[in-house]
This record gives sequence, structure tokens and C-alpha cells, in this order.
Amino acid sequence: MSLELTISEAIKTAMRAKDRVALDSLRAVKSQILLLKTEALGAEVSPEQEIAILQRMIKQRKDSYEQFTAQGRNDLAEVEEAQMKVIEKFLPAQLSSEELEVEIKQIISETGAESIKDLGKVMGIASKKLAGKSDGKSISEMAKKLLS
Repeated sequence: MSLELTISEAIKTAMRAKDRVALDSLRAVKSQILLLKTEALGAEVSPEQEIAILQRMIKQRKDSYEQFTAQGRNDLAEVEEAQMKVIEKFLPAQLSSEELEVEIKQIISETGAESIKDLGKVMGIASKKLAGKSDGKSISEMAKKLLS
């Protein structure tokens, strides 16, 4: 089942449960998917694009959460955190730091990368291979750590 159908079903469930936070989060996700479909002139949205949408939305909420927390606005931070948790349910399982390290080591050996100068090669492959399984920041930090 596509993400769009899964989200539609989850919206119905959230409406029945009167879960306002989940409903708002899911409607935002559906809106982003519909926008992407409109931009693609009605073409099907690929699973990679759906994952990218979810990751972007989580990143936006994480940034907002950090800003609200820094400003002492815990009421708004809690809403962002709750929405983040709802959206994360639709992402594939995330890699642990140990699993990420193993994947990055494998990519480093495949590319023959030896120093931090080769970070671009490693990041290019890792970003594509690990899309949806880990965020770009974690991939970058692990690659830098292993190449230093």
C-alpha cells in the first residue's frame, strides 16, 4: 500500500479517536504528498520521494522543537515533539549507530576512501544507499569520524 493510502487510513483512525495532534500531523503529510504529485503533473510519487518528504517534515519539526525549547516555549515544543513521533511511525526502521557504522565502513572500503578529502565520494553513495534508514546529519558525522 502506498504511503498516501496508509496516511488516508491513519487520518480516518485519528478522526475516530479525536486525536488532534495525529490528525494535524497526518494532514500535513498528505498535503505535502499532494503538492509533490501536483508538481509532477499527476505522476506517481516514488517511495524514495515519500521518504524524503517524511524526513524533511521531521527535520522541520526537530528544528522548531529546538528553537521553542531554547526560548522556553515548552507548550509549543511539546506539540512539535508529538507531531514528530506521529510522522516517524511512517518511516522505515532507522539504523542504530552500530549498524550505521558498519554500513559506512563498507562504503568506505568500496570507494577506497582514505581521508576526510574523500568525504564527498562516501557521502554521495551513503546518502543514496541509506536514504530513509538514517538522516543525513548522522551519516555525515559517522563518515567524518571514520575518515579522520
